[in-house]
Amino acid sequence: MAAERGVLETSEDAVLGGRLKLRQPLEGHRVGHDAILLAAATGGRAGELAVDLGAGVGSAGLALATRIPDLKVALVEIDAALSRLAADNARLNRLDNRVRAIACDVEDAGALAAAGLSAASADRVLMNPPFHDARRHNVSPDARRRLAHASEPGLLARWVASAAFLLKAGGVLTLIWRADELDEVLATLARDFGAIAVLPVQPRDGANAIRVLVGAVKGGRGAPTYRPALILNAADGRPTAAAEAVLRGGENLTLVEG
Repeated sequence: MAAERGVLETSEDAVLGGRLKLRQPLEGHRVGHDAILLAAATGGRAGELAVDLGAGVGSAGLALATRIPDLKVALVEIDAALSRLAADNARLNRLDNRVRAIACDVEDAGALAAAGLSAASADRVLMNPPFHDARRHNVSPDARRRLAHASEPGLLARWVASAAFLLKAGGVLTLIWRADELDEVLATLARDFGAIAVLPVQPRDGANAIRVLVGAVKGGRGAPTYRPALILNAADGRPTAAAEAVLRGGENLTLVEG
């Protein structure tokens, strides 16, 4: 899709076995497995409100809405151009009757409330925050890719605080993060969340996990529980049946029912 002045040049791509179409920038961050896995792990029920923090073009939130009929979703994204694409994607998939895009800073509680996302208004929050520490990892020269991938100290804690602000008591937070920093995630969640469930994601059997999907209940209690890992690829490099069932078949990985 050619770019007009001030408009991002985009492609239109299909995910979830073709059930969801996404317009996304040709340059910068591109939708990958993380967003689809996050949606699969979030769960939800008809009539609930789920808020996707740092939604980008809406991939995770729209995948969640595609999975769960009559679930309402708010897509919160600080980049106004990406937020417009998220709104376009909601219309493209005929989900705009229950999915809306909000151009807003995830960390600004006042702006969230002004946009209709007041304290204790959400049943579920899902998020895929930037998780590469810019002090320790090479970061992309592309501004949008850098914003999507590189974090500053304290970012996770601030995003979790926003989730706690938005969620009702007993509401569920689901996030995806680097597997080698799971301890930081658990420590950050400890203040406001409990009943934590962790699902590692491995690139292949026997390899170290590269991601963790984490679900937690606001005000929940109990020690964390650990699920068997999801293995993405078989020894021959092809996707495993379990991964295909989630990424293309739409099977759920719900961690916490709430």
